[in-house]
Amino acid sequence: MQRYMVQIVVMGAQVVGRAFAKALRQELAASQAAAQARGRWGQQSPAVCSISGMSLQEAQQILNITALTPEEIQRNYEHLFKANDKAVGGSFYLQSKVVRAKERLDHRLSIQTQDSQQKAQNTETSFSLK
Repeated sequence: MQRYMVQIVVMGAQVVGRAFAKALRQELAASQAAAQARGRWGQQSPAVCSISGMSLQEAQQILNITALTPEEIQRNYEHLFKANDKAVGGSFYLQSKVVRAKERLDHRLSIQTQDSQQKAQNTETSFSLK
């Protein structure tokens, strides 16, 4: 009787171990595929920024921004950061969301700046060739 119980426990452990190993391999493969996709597309294409983990639309909603201007972003950020300060009864969670939203919008602004600089250089190059 004990021998059968031991065999059942061992077989059960083997089944669980195989399932765990298979799930781990699948997760590793999915992680590698996601990393390759990020590498292929660069930092500009994904809808969700890998730095802050939030989409551009979500960041704009949090900071109540319609146009991406540095002045408006900074003004709304300062107001919301101070309003959600824990010292004045605010929420640390909301304050951190405000910080992440600003990081996401700043990241997008830097991408736009780089794009506009590249376009300007391309335009200058095309004029100098003529």
